[in-house]
Amino acid sequence: MWRASILTIFPDMFPGPLGASLAGKALASGAWSLDVADIRNFATDKHRSVDDTPAGGGPGMVMKADILGRAIDAIVPDMAADARPRYLLSPRGTPLTQARIEALTQGPGVVLVCGRFEGVDERVIAARGLEEVSIGDYVLSGGEIAAMALIDACVRLLPGVMGASASGAEESFADGLLEYPHYTRPQIWEGQPIPEILTSGDHAKIAAWRRAEAERLTRERRPDLWAAFLRHFRNGSKAG
Repeated sequence: MWRASILTIFPDMFPGPLGASLAGKALASGAWSLDVADIRNFATDKHRSVDDTPAGGGPGMVMKADILGRAIDAIVPDMAADARPRYLLSPRGTPLTQARIEALTQGPGVVLVCGRFEGVDERVIAARGLEEVSIGDYVLSGGEIAAMALIDACVRLLPGVMGASASGAEESFADGLLEYPHYTRPQIWEGQPIPEILTSGDHAKIAAWRRAEAERLTRERRPDLWAAFLRHFRNGSKAG
């Protein structure tokens, strides 16, 4: 079973959206499991404090290494035996990609630390082998929403979760491109028809149209992805 463990100071946020739709059904069926630890339970003072002022001064507060370290040790008591990667959701982390998500689904699961405040004491990041990952170039109030996004992206790819096996194969990023446009009935809506080629029944022409549209959208909306796609294509041609 694919297992996700969450460390957070807001355990009531989970499962949240993960308890609905595809992820929720898969959770109920036992396709994956979720356990959530409240970091505050590992504090030692009566106020259950988990943060302190930053060394050297500056704004905000910093999550304490000793408390977070104890919380991680409780969730992963044997780090040598638990093969799951340990991630800290952080805006300074490595960008999360579809390739990373696909790799995660092939493993036993993931341990996710949801940061809060100004940041997390650097010592616990190093000592507990936390890898920082980011879901985008923006700052959230904490790592919980980012953790949900990561888990949802993984769970939907687990065997049996999506109804059609081809659903994941033709999505955005699956082959380095954004996904092509979609249409369905009615045939004409507000004067706009479905592109004629999609109702032609010619599957080869439909596939070619979809590929061309995927390339066009990627080129227009994500020049970074388009450049990477071209590099990969050229390198592949040279290798061939």
